[in-house]
This record gives sequence, structure tokens and C-alpha cells, in this order.
Amino acid sequence: MKQMIQIIRKAEVEKEYINVLKLELDYELASLFDAMQQNDEQEMTKSKKRLQEIHVELEALHAL
Repeated sequence: MKQMIQIIRKAEVEKEYINVLKLELDYELASLFDAMQQNDEQEMTKSKKRLQEIHVELEALHAL
């Protein structure tokens, strides 16, 4: 029974982490859009790097 509770808790934590990553994904996409409109190469590079990191994390969690 304890193992079942631990599995459920782990799944809930993982689901919440996925939701946080998706929110961060939306934020970074908005940041990239703003940087593109301002022609800010440094911010574009920064946003693209973070988007790639988020993508890798979501892929590892099979959330894509």
C-alpha cells in the first residue's frame, strides 16, 4: 500500500513539474517574440537556448 501511495505522489509531482515547464515554455516563447521584434540578438539566443533546454526536459518526461 505504501508503494502505491509513493507511486501516486511521484506521478502527481511529475505532472505538476510538466505543467510548470509548459508555463515556462510559453513565457520563453513570448520573450523570444519580443526579442525578435526588438532585433535583440543576445536575448534571442538566450531564449532559444532555454527553449531547447525545456524541450529536452519535456521530451525526457514523455510530455511532448
